[in-house]
Amino acid sequence: MREGAEFDTIRALMARWGDLAVDIGDDAAVLASLAEGTRVVSVDACVEDVHFRRAWISAREVGVRAAVAALSDLAAMGARAESVLIAFVIPEAWREQLSDVADGMGAVIREAGARIVGGNLSHGAVFSITTTVIGRARRVVSRSGARDGDLVVVTGLLGGPGAAIRAWDAGESPTAWSRGRFVAPAPRWAEGEALAEAGATAMIDISDGLAGDARHVAAASGVRLELDVALVPAGPGIAAEAAMQSGEEYELLACLPADVYDALAARWQAVSPLPLTVVGVVHAGRDATASADATLPRGFDHFASGETVR
Repeated sequence: MREGAEFDTIRALMARWGDLAVDIGDDAAVLASLAEGTRVVSVDACVEDVHFRRAWISAREVGVRAAVAALSDLAAMGARAESVLIAFVIPEAWREQLSDVADGMGAVIREAGARIVGGNLSHGAVFSITTTVIGRARRVVSRSGARDGDLVVVTGLLGGPGAAIRAWDAGESPTAWSRGRFVAPAPRWAEGEALAEAGATAMIDISDGLAGDARHVAAASGVRLELDVALVPAGPGIAAEAAMQSGEEYELLACLPADVYDALAARWQAVSPLPLTVVGVVHAGRDATASADATLPRGFDHFASGETVR
């Protein structure tokens, strides 16, 4: 790389990332050919005052959230990340904090087992990070395969990010749990792979809220997802109705046949420490609805109390 402020910044970022950053310097990354599985690619943007406010979280936490948001899209397809490209738009006020952002992103990417293979830097009025992620899936699960009679399940506990934002907007401090869920989410790699390989018919990560993302699956699959609000696994002190609307959770919503669920539930503890909770059922028709008492398939009345697998 030649001399200049932009290239000095690239060199500084490469120094922060160390052996995470490989073969950087060309206009595009050349990747090895795929021997098995399916290549999966996604891109996500994190923009100041849209996805976060600087007064809420540290620069390092901004980097963590940006990386997780992009990588979670792969987990929702049943994929694992291999390569990452990062494009920054950097206002002058952010230049000195970029190393902290890089540390946050680097920690998440290293944990994912991926490598940073390129990116771009640009000056602008609003700080933003655009992250492209490239991975591999043994079995890809899209949003469009949900079928009549499938159960709807979610991983983890919901509502933390929404509760944190409500607290900040009210000028209050969020609880430690809800703040942690906002600033330090994690892609659900193992859970996504296990759901995919077990036979999930549709899957999505919860970034627009459980209710909103259920509607995305319903629209893509041409079915209706009926969710029981009472079954939603809400975090401590959070109402189920609020948990349904809370976005940027990065937990997984999946649809799967009842027999597939039974088999996966029997071994779930070996997959994840997170709960896997049945929250509804798929019906023929369209859209997603929230009900006080979703009608679950005959023979599965034991789910009516909100069965949770731990």
